[in-house]
Amino acid sequence: MKKRILGKNGLEVSALGFGCMGMSFSYGPPADKQEMISLLRKAVDLGITFFDTAEVYGPFINEELVGEAFLPIRNQVVIATKFGFDIGVDPRKGKGGAPALNSRPENIRKVAEASLKRLKSNVIDLLYQHRVDPNVPIEDVAGTVKDLIQEGKVKHFGLSEAGIETIRRANKVQPVTALQSEYSLWYRQPEEGLIQVLEELGIGFVPYSPLGRGFLTGKIDENTEFVSSDFRSMLPRFTHDAMKVNQAFVALLVKMAKQKNATPAQLSLAWLLARKPWIVPIPGTTKLSRLEENIGAVDLQLTSEELKEIDNAASNTKIEGTRYPEHLEKVTGR
Repeated sequence: MKKRILGKNGLEVSALGFGCMGMSFSYGPPADKQEMISLLRKAVDLGITFFDTAEVYGPFINEELVGEAFLPIRNQVVIATKFGFDIGVDPRKGKGGAPALNSRPENIRKVAEASLKRLKSNVIDLLYQHRVDPNVPIEDVAGTVKDLIQEGKVKHFGLSEAGIETIRRANKVQPVTALQSEYSLWYRQPEEGLIQVLEELGIGFVPYSPLGRGFLTGKIDENTEFVSSDFRSMLPRFTHDAMKVNQAFVALLVKMAKQKNATPAQLSLAWLLARKPWIVPIPGTTKLSRLEENIGAVDLQLTSEELKEIDNAASNTKIEGTRYPEHLEKVTGR
């Protein structure tokens, strides 16, 4: 497995990471715990060293899963987790229907200590603010994480779905190692200034949902039904009408992937990896076959002509539906 460096402080990780959320949360009922532990350890055997979780995934059970899976091999992996939601508050009671946020310094400390216990670890490799809390100055957030780093409880500081000015302000207090935000062939807004600022500041980029929440695999169409516990059932981009329109884009991916003897998922991940050497996508899965497929993207080389063809196809194809409902979009890009 090839390696990449996130940030200026030399956080080395596998070129492809692993998003663990879907094992416990958001994509239907939690998967079998022992099967997921086996899959996570298999991922390490296959060369993946970078794993992403958060207290809110479950909540709590995803961190517990990751902690149990890696307890025997903790020194072989880099674990990222997140703080920032108010777990004790009904998410429906947040402002405007948005999830309740809490990045007050005392809560950051409380979450970090609880995460350490669930992860069965004495240090968090990368601690992200999950969403920017408009009620807490980002300088206070960065300062609290800086203190945790100085105390040896955290190694690196990250932000998720933060806006450019927030990133700049935070970075002045404590160097930001990585930004995690959505980025894929069908969500390219980070190209409108964000990636340029990350390059300027020497901050790594960790795209989540690099396969469009599964849509770019080519295995979802307008006839796909999502159970109520599947997050996609509430997303505008995953209505039956939207998926019918969006099939045109996936058809183009399938066609181009066949020319490379690859799958559309591999093509989508290879495209991301080719954007910048400090980009590390974190696709998630509960299946070994998908894990092996995703890893195959790391060695898929795309020529400049092929990258241009993919870019043109993506730019000239209409994508129907927003990525989030309005009340969830409010807590991104601050």
